[in-house]
Amino acid sequence: MLTTRMSRVTKNFPLQSILDLSQMKLEEATRHLGELISGQEQATQRMELLVQYREEYYARFLEAAREGLSREQWRNYQVFLGRLDDAIAQAKQMMSQSQQMTAAGQQEWLHKRGRVQAFDTLAQRHQSRLNYAESRQEQKNLDEHASRIHHEKTDGEE
Repeated sequence: MLTTRMSRVTKNFPLQSILDLSQMKLEEATRHLGELISGQEQATQRMELLVQYREEYYARFLEAAREGLSREQWRNYQVFLGRLDDAIAQAKQMMSQSQQMTAAGQQEWLHKRGRVQAFDTLAQRHQSRLNYAESRQEQKNLDEHASRIHHEKTDGEE
């Protein structure tokens, strides 16, 4: 019983711990990539919201300008539009950085997935070799058993 158990242990895929670790790192990279994508979507939404608000504010400015504005009102509109433009520029920069981080995260995920696939392929090949060796051993045992039975029959007939 102990030898059977020991032989099973030695037949395990030798790189199983590395495969398991690679799978854990892939899961971590998947989670991280999801966070990066979510952050990119939020940055894009923030920028789009600012652009939309600026367009609405600019339309109100034009409407108010048609009706007549004092110098102070005109300046207030211009200052606020300038602040919105600055906020939009900053949001675009944040969106661009987020896109770059997401692209890097995707590359990292692809790298880790490739690593898992490589180790998984090795594990499958290892299992195939074990299956082949096991089937050959079974066939050898069957052949020996059949040969013994044949010899017993022929020895008994003599």
